[in-house]
Amino acid sequence: MKDHEVKALLQETLEDYQLTKKERNELRDLLDNVRGDEQRRALYRSMAFDAAREALAKADAGQRFQVLDWLEGTVKTLHPTENLPAGGKREEAKSYFSPDDNCVGKITEMFGMARASVDVCVFTITDNRIVDAMERAHRRNVQVRVISDDDKAMDAGSDIDRLERMGIPVRVDRSEHHMHHKFAIFDKSKLLTGSYNWTRSASLHNEENFLITTDRDLLKDFTRMFDKLWRDFS
Repeated sequence: MKDHEVKALLQETLEDYQLTKKERNELRDLLDNVRGDEQRRALYRSMAFDAAREALAKADAGQRFQVLDWLEGTVKTLHPTENLPAGGKREEAKSYFSPDDNCVGKITEMFGMARASVDVCVFTITDNRIVDAMERAHRRNVQVRVISDDDKAMDAGSDIDRLERMGIPVRVDRSEHHMHHKFAIFDKSKLLTGSYNWTRSASLHNEENFLITTDRDLLKDFTRMFDKLWRDFS
């Protein structure tokens, strides 16, 4: 199936804001044809988010929840749990490496899936694609908070000032040392962390990494650290 046919299929499933069993099976059959091609799967997930954004722009208040439910079901279908260990326990972490794994696409996808909150603690933020995703989440009334480094916030190309103008709460350190963390917590249930700064250089050129995990102990530790820094930088 060609990409434009996939796009048409996704739009068709969205017409009634429901993902039927038949439509879910059609999407699964589609995935069988691209098994092992994670780049193609990421493209299909991106198409689903684009379709949902277009629908949200036209939907009324009640329909917006239906669109989000459709998106959640579609993304789960397009990103199935595979290769489960014995006992069927879901894997708790997945790693991504730049510039090969479309890291920026995964980060923007995470913002697109966020329902309630995202806490961002990143050394430098200059990639407009990520900031655009942050803005879309903010406009959906997702509570976004940002901690960053005071020196990097003053760099040319920094998006910290833009985030503040959007109304997103931002705090920076005020010391001679760097706030060098790179992590984000999505809906208090998923942690993204690694070497990856949210910059185009990290996306296109640098050898970088991050992982996404649902490990509860790590979530507690990183949430505790975010809350501490948020208080310290007030």
